[in-house]
Amino acid sequence: MVLVIMAVVAVGMVMFVLAADANMMIFQSDTARLKAAQRNLTASALAWARHNIKNTPAESLDKTVNLEAPELDIPAAAVAVTITAPAGKNPQAQITTSATRKRRTLKSQNEYNLAQ
Repeated sequence: MVLVIMAVVAVGMVMFVLAADANMMIFQSDTARLKAAQRNLTASALAWARHNIKNTPAESLDKTVNLEAPELDIPAAAVAVTITAPAGKNPQAQITTSATRKRRTLKSQNEYNLAQ
């Protein structure tokens, strides 16, 4: 009887450790997925900005454009681009991204030089 109780306790401890490791792996995989989504959103927004800087009149600069993130197959994501052209400097794009998975949200805001 004592051996059975010890075996049940040992199985319980192993299950506790395995559950903790599984939760950590889920957390890490969600983080990796969010970072990959953020990189994809930023790359797409930067490509869009470089393509559209050639065709954009000066009057429509300094306005924020919200791109359609679901079209990139990234659910619960948002990306916004603001193109600025300071006098005497190369145009710049300010890219703001947000990606959500479960209860976690990763946000970033960076500026990129659009020099050709």
